[in-house]
Amino acid sequence: MELSDLKDFLDEKYLQYNKKDFILTDPIQIPHSFSQREDIEIAGFLASTIAWGNRKMIIGNAKKMMEIMGNQPYDFVMNFNIDKINDIPPFVHRTFQNQDFLYCVASLQNIYKNHGGLKNVFEGAFQKYGNLRETLIEFRKIFFECDFPLRTEKHIANVAKGAAGKRLCMYTMWMARKDKSGVHFGIWNIPNSALMLPLDTHTATVGRKLGLITRKQDDWKTVEEITANLRLLDPDDPVKYDFSLFGLGIDHF
Repeated sequence: MELSDLKDFLDEKYLQYNKKDFILTDPIQIPHSFSQREDIEIAGFLASTIAWGNRKMIIGNAKKMMEIMGNQPYDFVMNFNIDKINDIPPFVHRTFQNQDFLYCVASLQNIYKNHGGLKNVFEGAFQKYGNLRETLIEFRKIFFECDFPLRTEKHIANVAKGAAGKRLCMYTMWMARKDKSGVHFGIWNIPNSALMLPLDTHTATVGRKLGLITRKQDDWKTVEEITANLRLLDPDDPVKYDFSLFGLGIDHF
């Protein structure tokens, strides 16, 4: 397919899928339940962290997390007391166990109390390094500043070791991407042009069928490859095509 034809095709699919009703069937509905920035950031981070597997299960369990937090995630994080964890109902999502959830809350408390919050961490790292890879690496270092269970490491992708970082890329896209449709929040000052495609089974499958990916692995180099090719179609907003590729993957592949 010629580049201009591919752009026309994916632009058409972008307009088809990038609509407010997308929120109703996607985990992004969890942060959309809130209006305060800090609530949005924390709800979005936790929902994206468990975003693998069946979407209905993801959404259902993310709602349970919010209920455990009294539907006030920022207040819950800031008042979290490790000595009172027995008073908190246990939470499990597949291999994401209760101790993983509790560490996430403790780490978020450290980020908000000692690093100015998630927005400050991500924006500061991006201003320092100028690219998303180094931004995610810096975030991960800060996230694991506190004493943590070794098992929790697997839930926060290490792109420094080549992980595709699908959930971290997706979370950053949710928070930073600016778009008139209202699906993404655009509350962080990281430009659309710097965002990286969240690579999952659907986007990878469609990406290969459309010739946007030549690599066989689903790793960070593949994220760089497909995002670079999408920048040829729209250098200012390459990850808008996540709607196109994901939608095609769900409906046709």
